[in-house]
Amino acid sequence: MKYLIVGLGNIGPEYVDTRHNIGFMVADTLAKQAQASFHNMRLAYYTELSHKGQKIHLIKPTTYMNLSGKAVNYWMHELKIPVENILVVVDDLALPFGTIRLKPKGSNAGHNGLKHIEAILGSTNYSRLRFGISDNFPKGRQADYVLSGFDEDEQPALPALIDRSVEMIQSFVSAGVERTMTRFNKTEKDVN
Repeated sequence: MKYLIVGLGNIGPEYVDTRHNIGFMVADTLAKQAQASFHNMRLAYYTELSHKGQKIHLIKPTTYMNLSGKAVNYWMHELKIPVENILVVVDDLALPFGTIRLKPKGSNAGHNGLKHIEAILGSTNYSRLRFGISDNFPKGRQADYVLSGFDEDEQPALPALIDRSVEMIQSFVSAGVERTMTRFNKTEKDVN
């Protein structure tokens, strides 16, 4: 089985370690743990690795967040990966910091990266790993908030949360979406 794992983010030094780039951070950690390195290829930084016999194609789109669908669509067709075997790692304002939730499909929840993927693929049937970044921003300041770094009190927890996200991706490819959700998703009431 082949899987396409997509870490969403923006390229460029000004975006490194911002909330919006949590997808890149998770992808970097997954690659590092597997001793794989990214190569700048068509529309994305690309690498491949395997976990328990499953082939993982890992991309970080270089299209910027709002055009992420171009990269996902290209690599999905290039590698002939069905939409059900795609997992997108994305920041989520609707979830509190510290909450990570896997969903087999769903709405874009107003996220521009997911909106574009949905528009280009014409489908919402891809899985997403939603990494909670909270919504502690004044009205009208959402863009500034998602493009800012994690707060000082959040930073100590970040490495463990990223490691947990990597574990969830590995479980997704080896055990499937349902078993991974049962094992990792919190039992708290879903936000949306």
